[in-house]
Amino acid sequence: MAIVNKKIGLTDTEVLAVPSGSRFAVTTIMVCNTASADTGGNNDTTFDLHFVPNGQAKGNADPNANQILNDLKIAGADTFTLDTEKIVLEGGDRVIAVSQSPANLAMTISYLEV
Repeated sequence: MAIVNKKIGLTDTEVLAVPSGSRFAVTTIMVCNTASADTGGNNDTTFDLHFVPNGQAKGNADPNANQILNDLKIAGADTFTLDTEKIVLEGGDRVIAVSQSPANLAMTISYLEV
């Protein structure tokens, strides 16, 4: 099992890229809002997540074609976990995330090479 960690930026952030000739099974994705909790919601952050097949651009011809999470809000000091489904990615496939302001999010992906 392997993990990759990356801070999600305000522009497209490639979190995971599968090398040519490899196949990865994503077991868990966790996104943590590293800012402190606040009652006013000033540290709440939303993000989008895309699984982009080899040879395609994020969104492809349709901006939402490979989007799996849209504008998901994570409160300050909270963590979102995606672990109910296993996703198999082929060589050249990518996981891309983009945050809205404030950029407080860190993503961890756990995967197995299969």
